Amino acid sequence: MKLFEPLNIGSMLVPNRVMVPAMVTHLCKEDGVVTQDTVERYVRYASGGAGLIIVEAMAVHQVKSGPLLRISDDRYVPGLRELARKVHDASDSKLVPQIIHFLKVARSGWRQTADMLSVAEIDQIVEQFGDAVRRAREAGFDGAELHSAHAYTLSSFLSRANPRTDEYGGQTLEGRLRLIGRVMESVRRKAGADFPVGIRFNVEEFIKNGYTVVDSKRIALRLAELGAAYLSLSAGGKFEDAVHTPGQVLYPYNGYSGDRCMPGDWLPRALHADLAAEVKRHLIENGHRIPVGVAGKLSDPHDAERLLAEGKADLVGIARGLLADPDWPNKVRRGELERIVQCDYCNVCKALDGTHRTVICALWPQGTIQAPADNPAIQVPQWTPSAAGLTAIARESRVELKWPKAAGASHYEVYRAEARGHAELIDAVKVAFWVDNAVLGGHRYTYHVRPCAASGRPGPRSATVGVDVPAPSYLNR
Repeated sequence: MKLFEPLNIGSMLVPNRVMVPAMVTHLCKEDGVVTQDTVERYVRYASGGAGLIIVEAMAVHQVKSGPLLRISDDRYVPGLRELARKVHDASDSKLVPQIIHFLKVARSGWRQTADMLSVAEIDQIVEQFGDAVRRAREAGFDGAELHSAHAYTLSSFLSRANPRTDEYGGQTLEGRLRLIGRVMESVRRKAGADFPVGIRFNVEEFIKNGYTVVDSKRIALRLAELGAAYLSLSAGGKFEDAVHTPGQVLYPYNGYSGDRCMPGDWLPRALHADLAAEVKRHLIENGHRIPVGVAGKLSDPHDAERLLAEGKADLVGIARGLLADPDWPNKVRRGELERIVQCDYCNVCKALDGTHRTVICALWPQGTIQAPADNPAIQVPQWTPSAAGLTAIARESRVELKWPKAAGASHYEVYRAEARGHAELIDAVKVAFWVDNAVLGGHRYTYHVRPCAASGRPGPRSATVGVDVPAPSYLNR
């Protein structure tokens, strides 16, 4: 499989194409120091077989921001070094920290914008990024990633919504690129030209008057010219369309742009793949074969493999899917697709991040803060002979499913197939009842259910049942 071919990223040889994008865990405390829980989260990804692991965003500056890792002072290096050592001891996975600067936000809904920074403050940010990447190298990481996506400082300058009117202003593409260009110069000066430094940025902003792939192709070209070791494409996650919750700091992932960044179950799979393909094609046409990664509902192994095989990207970013099951790479490599704990994109993890609480997966055993260890010997839930009693009844414009409980099940995966399609996971529920409100009258659907243990490991499928949904009366008029 293309998924498990190695990839050279500068001087870094990544053992396979599965990338864990940066996901804030809130497993540290407000001092930003690496904890044992932090180490265990990333060791779990390494032992699960991911090729490239991007550690959650680490701030280059010392401001109040809740439980967020720091790389803003040399005193953080020992903890970061221990994290890198433990991950490298666990596997041949490569470990890269995401380096971030962010502007101020307040519980009132106020936020600092790019035009509020003085030139002296910009100069300081440039130096802070260089110092942070130097510390990443000293700590033993394999590279670093500059966070120029979503709602944060580098992305705010890169945005078409950049309100500045000076040499960093939003009126020209060169003005928007000036800060990241200066940051890359600082990084090379302080950390060395041979240290692999990737850049994560938005392939589209998904806000009114935001930039699209038309601009991101040119942005990618400039980042390649600046010497980026790889490009990691994300989308959205902007403050401009965020909805303020009274009493809480503004969260950039609850508007439409946030939905595109962390797409829920109603959005299509692999929804950014074609945008990534445009960027990659533009780079190749201009003589750059820099590796390109992309994320966005790619946890279906068939989607991930097809993306690579078609040449749309070189790395597949799987965030929530690997949070749900860090052993996803090992299971796919062994052909054990039926044993994967499948993310249902419920976005409980997103909601936890939005309130600065420890990020876990709703599919894990209740009360745990780490994914359970994979143990094939653990008995999976089993249906009794009455499991054939799965029923699907069409009622007006919906289908109601009911099934017997399975011994040892903590939740159930619900699958649906349309007339000529294959069955897809559409939800995971803790009760033995589910209602499908997204059916079309006059068409036939088939369903099956799988019981899952507290570890998330699925058991055998139920019987498959089909149902014909009555056509609406207006079709007969």
